[in-house]
Amino acid sequence: MATIHHTTIEPGKLELLAAWLPGQSWFRPGGGQLVRAGGFRLDDPAGEVGIELLVVTDDRDAYLVPMAYRGTPLAGAPEGALIGTAEHGVLGTRWFYDGAQDPVVRAELARLLRGEAVPQQQSESDAVDTRVTVTPVAGEVEPVLRRVLAPVEESAGAPAPGEAVGPYTAPDGSARRAVFVAAG
Repeated sequence: MATIHHTTIEPGKLELLAAWLPGQSWFRPGGGQLVRAGGFRLDDPAGEVGIELLVVTDDRDAYLVPMAYRGTPLAGAPEGALIGTAEHGVLGTRWFYDGAQDPVVRAELARLLRGEAVPQQQSESDAVDTRVTVTPVAGEVEPVLRRVLAPVEESAGAPAPGEAVGPYTAPDGSARRAVFVAAG
């Protein structure tokens, strides 16, 4: 299980995302300031890469940004994969990558959709996030991220096979749930 350090990160995640998000094709600019609105973590079995599925909102949209935190640059990283670098108060320099383009994150998302990885709370060490629900599927899985979140009805029941549904706070302040990732 990953250890959550309650320390400083300079620049912060929201500052890094405010600079990176406008360059993404799925981002709708002009929605105002970004706010943390939910998400969860996954554990890298090797203990090398921090994995967080971060939900941020502006005045109108909720975005899912899976992030990989690395102690060294990702060799062969695709163009645009690096979100930025920051100084972590305990761990030192961290390279933040778009998890959709990080092989460790993609592997853990596939394991999540097969029911082999357990969602963890964002701010507590060794704490399962029971609010995240997954209906696993067998076999090889290609995770497809839902970058702009669309709320699902609470009455919808369990997620469809191969979907991971998590909670977030919508721009209007209401509690919502959405499919974060699905098997493609």
